Amino acid sequence: MNQMAKKTTTHQGPADETPEQLRERMRQLDQELLTLISRRADTAHSLVRMISQRPSLIADFPADDYAIEQAVRTNPGPLDAQTVRCIFRELYSGIRALLAPTRVVYLGPAYSYSHLAVVKQFGSQVEFVPVATIAAVFEALGRSQAEFGLVPIENSTDGRVADTLDMFARMPVHVCGEVQLRIHHHLLAKCGRSEVDEVYSKPQALSQCRNWLARHLPEARTIETPSTTTAARLAAEKPNAAAIASREAGIQYGLDVITPDIEDNPDNTTRFAVIGEQLAPRTGRDRTSLMFEVSHQPGALADAMMVFKIHRLNLTWIESFPMPGMDNKYVFFVAFEGHQDDQYVQRALAALAEKTVRCNVLGSYPIGEPGQ
Repeated sequence: MNQMAKKTTTHQGPADETPEQLRERMRQLDQELLTLISRRADTAHSLVRMISQRPSLIADFPADDYAIEQAVRTNPGPLDAQTVRCIFRELYSGIRALLAPTRVVYLGPAYSYSHLAVVKQFGSQVEFVPVATIAAVFEALGRSQAEFGLVPIENSTDGRVADTLDMFARMPVHVCGEVQLRIHHHLLAKCGRSEVDEVYSKPQALSQCRNWLARHLPEARTIETPSTTTAARLAAEKPNAAAIASREAGIQYGLDVITPDIEDNPDNTTRFAVIGEQLAPRTGRDRTSLMFEVSHQPGALADAMMVFKIHRLNLTWIESFPMPGMDNKYVFFVAFEGHQDDQYVQRALAALAEKTVRCNVLGSYPIGEPGQ
């Protein structure tokens, strides 16, 4: 297999090859690629049969993340890293679908940004289970109705997603991955921009485009919807209406992209957590999330936070959140670079346990790469 791969990546044709000869060589390379892909699928099938007592290997997404990043690091070009990730993600997704279905529950409906994040993480060959609320994602996992869930944690423009933190505080689950999705909002409609009287979208999308709307559509009325997908459907049904949604939602409902990328922050990114029962192995480029509570006395929080400084843990996220149903009590969410299996992290966690009333490690996982 290595010899074939080397041949396909290093072969250079004569300078005097005709266009038809080049096309024929590309067809041959396509067949070689297909042969390699088929052999890869057969090998995965053999591994699952050999280790039949561990069916979770079929959907070992953390291991897939590691393999994909290894491929990216050894990528000789000319394809960029994002393209390589997409190719391997779909390859692994298709192979897993041959072996066993994998259910992923997420905040729907289809073509929402959560749906796009699921595709980015798992590929398109999984069983998508859209639900109406973030709480329903956690509840579906609690009832073992899906292997994985995906929930938004924070947005670079609007900050934390309170509904997600509330559910972590109520029923902690494992975090086994993260997805960082660049959010590009598009103005979609069946009419010209000058004809738009109403703009539909979910509150967060309207907020992330508020400056653009004030400059370019100051007279248009903004109307909140439960999702960007719903906004696209309404824009397709109503005259002189537009939606702020993904390009994919526009394609689904036959809308034109009137103006692309209208988000006020060009680096607008939402971070999603992948939740489930799997534990992600150490990759050397990991993040750990945890939730803790301190006693209600002066200096308790400062003592807890000092642990991260003493043990030289680089914090990448920190949030305080009121404990559900309890006045004047808070839990704290933090994330830092490192894996819970690292010895220096284990020492820090042991020290933190002595400074807190409770401390739950939500999970360690590979750091997600921002992308489409």
